[in-house]
Amino acid sequence: MAEPARRQATYDDLLAAPPHCIAQLVDGELHVQPRPAGPHGVAASGLGMDLGAPFQRGRGGPGGWIIIDEPELHFGRDVVVPDLAGWRADRPPELEAIFFTVPPAWVCEVLSPRSTVFDRGPKAEVYARAGVEFLWFVEPLANLIEAYQLRDGVWSRLGAWAGDVSARIPPFDAVELELGPLWVIKNPDIDRPTQDA
Repeated sequence: MAEPARRQATYDDLLAAPPHCIAQLVDGELHVQPRPAGPHGVAASGLGMDLGAPFQRGRGGPGGWIIIDEPELHFGRDVVVPDLAGWRADRPPELEAIFFTVPPAWVCEVLSPRSTVFDRGPKAEVYARAGVEFLWFVEPLANLIEAYQLRDGVWSRLGAWAGDVSARIPPFDAVELELGPLWVIKNPDIDRPTQDA
């Protein structure tokens, strides 16, 4: 006997999720996660501050970007919420909307043990289908940033930076970022700063 067809989740299901959670729709499936813990929040907000001044405001950097914390992105039936997203100012989203349909040029996912499989798997595939150019994964507990660029519809790894290093990471390589302050919990397995790009 055939299994009954699984009901596709809808935006109404997303809206019905508990308010203290982050709800997303990918491939007709509702994904609900609790709000992130301290190390995640510190890394995400620190990175937003570090990028916002030079790239959005043009203070000590080139400007030319719009960077938003936790925007709700709608790509067809998929609804995702990255930790950070950036649009080039010459291709901005509709800023008066409650959600955005113009794909950002860059997204950043700050990973936690509960979100890693989803963020690196189905959610990264949504970003690739939408044509997002750059994707960063930040792992606060591992003190690590990985950067990827979309090439021919596939994520190509640009490099990884770990520990208390200064890094120039595309697409924001015009300014050197100090990664050490992003890590609330220092990873004891990193005995010296490393980078591979």
